[in-house]
Amino acid sequence: MHSRQATLLVALLLATGCSEARKSSPAPATSAAAAEETVKAEPTHAPAVPPPTGRDRPAKVVVDLEVKEVVRELADGVKYTFWTFGGQVPGRFIRVRQGDTVELHLQNHPDNKMPHNIDLHAVTGPGGGAASTFTAPGHQTQFTFRALNSGLYVYHCATAPVGMHVANGMYGLIYVEPTQPLPPVDHEFYVMQGDFYTVGKYREKGLQPFDMQKAIEENATYVVFNGSEGSLIGDNALRAKVGEKIRIFVGNGGPNLISSFHLIGEIFDRVYGEAGTSFSENVQTTVVPPGGAAIVELTVQVPGTYILVDHALFRAFNKGALGMLKVDGPEQKEIYSGREIDSVYLGDKATATGAMQTAAENAAKGALTREDQIAAGRQLFLGTCSPCHQLEGQGVLGAFPPLAKSDFLMADKQRSIGIVLNGKTGPITVNGKELNSVMPPLSQLPDDDIANILTFVRNSWGNTGAAVTRDEVSAVRSSTPRPPGAAR
Repeated sequence: MHSRQATLLVALLLATGCSEARKSSPAPATSAAAAEETVKAEPTHAPAVPPPTGRDRPAKVVVDLEVKEVVRELADGVKYTFWTFGGQVPGRFIRVRQGDTVELHLQNHPDNKMPHNIDLHAVTGPGGGAASTFTAPGHQTQFTFRALNSGLYVYHCATAPVGMHVANGMYGLIYVEPTQPLPPVDHEFYVMQGDFYTVGKYREKGLQPFDMQKAIEENATYVVFNGSEGSLIGDNALRAKVGEKIRIFVGNGGPNLISSFHLIGEIFDRVYGEAGTSFSENVQTTVVPPGGAAIVELTVQVPGTYILVDHALFRAFNKGALGMLKVDGPEQKEIYSGREIDSVYLGDKATATGAMQTAAENAAKGALTREDQIAAGRQLFLGTCSPCHQLEGQGVLGAFPPLAKSDFLMADKQRSIGIVLNGKTGPITVNGKELNSVMPPLSQLPDDDIANILTFVRNSWGNTGAAVTRDEVSAVRSSTPRPPGAAR
């Protein structure tokens, strides 16, 4: 046989033999996916964060998320129908490792009224999983993705109208740990900002519907951390000890507003801007866009109460974007000699707002008492009136009139309602003394809040008078002409 033909024949036989061998005796699977262990994820509700994975190799991670439409409290006495991943806002915090294969199961609770899906910004692929997870009530869908990129990523619902689903609370965070994890810290917390749009004004009581027009105009009624005003205040405050290192995973669900995340009284040692791999040091305020995230780290050195805010400050003090980090430990006078932050600075957010909640509940039942109003009014007075009129109603000499034992206040209940609603500029005479100052209008306050404040003031510091009712405030408001755009 010709040598070239012999060579070709041998090659053909070898190829055929190898091919047959492959068909009859498959080689053991050696792909990374086949070698992965299977892990069940344990996502957490905010502000808790799941512990580090502790793995040095990828795994298959199974994640279960259930969509629930629930009525929860947005503020004291204010109810809202939230659409949620897991029953709370924000959705549960998911933690995986770079390189993991994530198998996500999305259940839509049978009592829900709307279809939902999920778009994870950690997914590499069109739609981030949204097309694969369109889920009707009572059904479940699933899809799988490889977590290719490390970082902190937002997930949210992407069912039309997308903005409405997100505005109702359908967002959360997924953290893809880098293969070389961040250094350990003493505490990790989960904080996510969102803006909400209600038909009623800020703190208007009762079940509040979503207002599509306000959302389109980006005119938020509330801007809050972790789904409600007060979610990180008082007993719900984040807690640490002097000398401890803290990492906060910060997200912004939006849907519209940028967060200027700031911690009053501390400087961030490191900020991983937009939750990427690089960091900046010694940062005062970091910008977190809607649909974005950041990782901030700090070491607390002085005991006391530190205040988390969106530094667009009307959002913090007038829309709800305010939280607390309470730090225990020995004083550090060489670092800071000042006193604890006080109630005049924090206003009605300084302490638990149980009295306001009780008054709202009793008003809804038709059982509101004057004592309920006085207790709620005392709480509201701290934030609304005490900076000028002082904690005991004594006023400021030559500037702000006293409310304690005030003949001007007690002489005319209707007039006092009108001044709170509409403000007053010019001279007045109180207890025989003439003052000339400015009282700004507080017409942005709900009628029941104004009624409670005035009832408290009219029954404190030597004053004794009849309660002010919500209907009385409403009557004065409706009879007052207001320029276009003024608070109604």
